[in-house]
Amino acid sequence: MTSINTPETRGELLFDVSLSRYNTWGVGGHAECVFHPADLEDLSNFLAHTDVQVPITWLGLGSNVLIRDGGIDGVVIITQSGLKEIDFEKSTVYSQAGTACAKLARASVSNGFQGIEFLAGIPGTVGGALAMNAGAFGGQTWEHVIQVDTINRQGEIITRHACEFEYGYRYVKSFYDEWFVGARFELKAKNSDTNIISIKDLLAQRAASQPIGKKNCGSVFKNPEHGFAAKLIEQCGLKGFAIGGACVSQKHANFILNEANATASDIERLITHVQQTVYQKCHVELIPEVKFLGKSS
Repeated sequence: MTSINTPETRGELLFDVSLSRYNTWGVGGHAECVFHPADLEDLSNFLAHTDVQVPITWLGLGSNVLIRDGGIDGVVIITQSGLKEIDFEKSTVYSQAGTACAKLARASVSNGFQGIEFLAGIPGTVGGALAMNAGAFGGQTWEHVIQVDTINRQGEIITRHACEFEYGYRYVKSFYDEWFVGARFELKAKNSDTNIISIKDLLAQRAASQPIGKKNCGSVFKNPEHGFAAKLIEQCGLKGFAIGGACVSQKHANFILNEANATASDIERLITHVQQTVYQKCHVELIPEVKFLGKSS
């Protein structure tokens, strides 16, 4: 582990903390240090006074990540703690990175705008959605981004325009040692003549097709070109297949559930088994959408 000399902060610093409560799979080892910043200024000060050799890992709601059983060295920064501001200006909205995507979607609709309702189907934060160009119901995050704010290891805030980034399906090429702390999104005023599907209807669609309420990370694999990962996994007879406490969902094959006190190792071995089986039977390489963090035990 790295020796961490932590600066004074208005936020909360915790040491040797289990990360299982910080991710939606409910697995993973301990963090050397967890930091809950009070706000963006507090985060900036913390980074400015933390040795650049200390590893930094970022977590929002902990979806779309698999934290390995060996835990994470350095500092894990929990953005949902203090980076939750939302500000509407004309036909745009600025949201900090710790805001839940669903909360931003609901706030936009409540303020008379449309365009980012699809965010209600993403079980993560704005920061995570920016980092991977998250999408749902046919919409993708970066289709609506005007500009972003990032923060670097020195705690400096940098404003960048969307055109400075390369992005595609579940992919964003960011700048080295910079992390998203906020973004401004372009919106449209609600048009009473347009039949816009409601967030309630979108969430009902999601609940009907996905294992809501079960411990999972969201979709595990990216959809291959001209196909769907779930369909391939189902064709290979893998629905319900389990390794340890980890199981491929019977409801949606691109979801892996922590059904019986699974370890991160159980889940990772199941991911590998699904990849190998689909490649052997269908000659398609499934690429994980989930991000692997930390060390194996």
